[in-house]
Amino acid sequence: MAVKSIPEEYGSLVFNDRVMHERLPKDVYKAVRKCIENGTHLDLEVANSVAAAMKSWAIELGATHYTHWFQPMTGLTAEKHDSFITPQEDGTVIMEFSGKELVMGEPDASSFPSGGLRATFEARGYTAWDPSSPAFVKDGTLYIPTAFISYGGQKLDKKTPLLSSIEALSDEAVKMLHLLGHPEVTRVNTTIGSEQEYFLIDKDMYMKRKDLLLTGRTLIGAPAPKGQEMEDHYFGVLKPKVSEFMHDLDEELWKLGVPAKTKHNEVAPSQHELAPVFEKANIAVDHNQLTMEVMKRVADRHHLACLLHEKPFEGVNGSGKHNNWSLSTNTGKNLLDPGKDLGNNTVFLVFLVAIISAVDEYADLLRVSVATAGNDHRLGANEAPPAIISIFVGEELEAVLKAIDDGTEFVTEGKKQMGLGPQVLPHITKDTTDRNRTSPFAFTGNKFEFRMPGSSLSCADPSIVLNTAVAEELSRMYDKLKDVPQDQLDEEIRKLLKEMLDSHKRILFNGNGYTDEWVAEAKRRGLDNLKSLPEAMPRLVSKKSIELFGKHKVFTEEELNSRYEIFLENYTKTIHIESLTMQEMVRKDFTNGLVKYMKDITDEVIKKKQFMPEMKCTYERQILSTLENTSEKMAVSLDKLEADTQTAEKETDALRAATYYHDTILADMDELRASVDAAEAIIPEGYLPYPTYGELLFALR
Repeated sequence: MAVKSIPEEYGSLVFNDRVMHERLPKDVYKAVRKCIENGTHLDLEVANSVAAAMKSWAIELGATHYTHWFQPMTGLTAEKHDSFITPQEDGTVIMEFSGKELVMGEPDASSFPSGGLRATFEARGYTAWDPSSPAFVKDGTLYIPTAFISYGGQKLDKKTPLLSSIEALSDEAVKMLHLLGHPEVTRVNTTIGSEQEYFLIDKDMYMKRKDLLLTGRTLIGAPAPKGQEMEDHYFGVLKPKVSEFMHDLDEELWKLGVPAKTKHNEVAPSQHELAPVFEKANIAVDHNQLTMEVMKRVADRHHLACLLHEKPFEGVNGSGKHNNWSLSTNTGKNLLDPGKDLGNNTVFLVFLVAIISAVDEYADLLRVSVATAGNDHRLGANEAPPAIISIFVGEELEAVLKAIDDGTEFVTEGKKQMGLGPQVLPHITKDTTDRNRTSPFAFTGNKFEFRMPGSSLSCADPSIVLNTAVAEELSRMYDKLKDVPQDQLDEEIRKLLKEMLDSHKRILFNGNGYTDEWVAEAKRRGLDNLKSLPEAMPRLVSKKSIELFGKHKVFTEEELNSRYEIFLENYTKTIHIESLTMQEMVRKDFTNGLVKYMKDITDEVIKKKQFMPEMKCTYERQILSTLENTSEKMAVSLDKLEADTQTAEKETDALRAATYYHDTILADMDELRASVDAAEAIIPEGYLPYPTYGELLFALR
């Protein structure tokens, strides 16, 4: 059998535009394209035609079932599979799939988080087909990307508000572009490219770690003699097992139409990264959810475990999901491309200043959008941006913005050439945007890279906030400029940009975000430093937030309050499970190894003294003394963690509970871990019923 080429394999399991063009009647195809491009509704007759073609195509690929694939507030995806079969009176079956079944489903919504939007007995929810994200076949099932809403119409998922925010931004951006002399633009698309970091470890070792199984991160564990300090893993040669995994992962993703592009080793041992090509935001979010799922499945096939937790190991870098965000028109123009004469590129400058203003004014909501129990461990460490949000624009853009602020002209100098020494090497054009790894929100050529999202997070959340905030700034700018005479428009735009920069330039920072000096400077500027989810979450239900999302029809006040409750509850549940897991692991697993080792050392001392009474056994006695002191501290810390966890369980107020878990339970866990790790560093690996950091991080070959 001939091996298919990559172009033949790519998207072979996707009901994409090419497949629709081939299989749908012309009028039906045009109606679907109009729906996708303009956001119009499909009538039932068109939906029936699409469903028939989609069913035939899926059955040819081996599908026997279909599912409405949606993204509830769990942060994961959900699916309920129904077969295509329809029994007949003669005992046979036929394969059917109607437009009604394609367009809408009715899953049981009772067990999904709702934050009080509905009572438990109100089980019905609706899934609604999203034609803008193509269906695909996986594991014998036709997957149909859908939105998920309650019986009363409230948003219970991440896709619905994302689509609303995309529409809001497009509407405001199109109005602004028409004002700036571009009437040909009818839609502005948000595009995303999400770099996904992850860890790979041996599956057998993973199965022996109760903490990794139940919480996704190691709750105890002494550091290995070597970590990431040699900086030899970053971009290093791929180990054979990892290379094989990555090869299969690429092939699986390409079949599903996921444009996986870049793969490499990351900074920490056993840490890696996958980066896709940019796509429209809604599809990119779906593809990222699919990527995380496929990563775990392919890893299992290779007898590996894929860890997506933000901080699975102490002492080495955690994992993020860098959200590369940009804007492009339906005519193919990237609105964040500065062009050759960026000082006079009015469209670029208007959108740039709108984004700067949006990030400054709604920085707290951006922080909320990436707040999770896992990401709180990562943000602010020497591996990820601090919890303080700032914008890096690079030298050239900084000069342009300064010229606007000063009311002077900016002269483009052109790109600088860098000589690399040996003549055989080419001259390299210096990128004036640079790269600032410490910046949470950095301009990188023709896009902004938001580096704060955690690796397990849905990239829908930060995109929703960013889209809506920028839509609001564009709306305000349009209202101020819409009645200005054409011959005065350029001058008024300059004045408005200067006014906005004066109000929001505090958010601009090109320096090192890891320093204590920046923390002090940010405080002087009035920038928030919301270090934890409990500290940040009240901003989600602030008056400013309610007005922003309400105006642009992204969230109602009721929906914001529900998410506030869900996020706080998820936070407390996560740490509660971690606390219980840690207690059980220390009492049952670690203590057993500790006692056995201390007994063996004691027996060895007794044996030596029997044969040589004059021996002091100094080294053995030191070990016993150290372990005895450490175990006493451990016992006190363990009892305290247990008692405080029982207190936490009684707290009924969501915010107070989350705050208590952050301030007290996490501190108790850190204290207990310090004692356990100190003892583990002394105990030989053979006494421990679980693999150590050295084994977990360096076992793959």
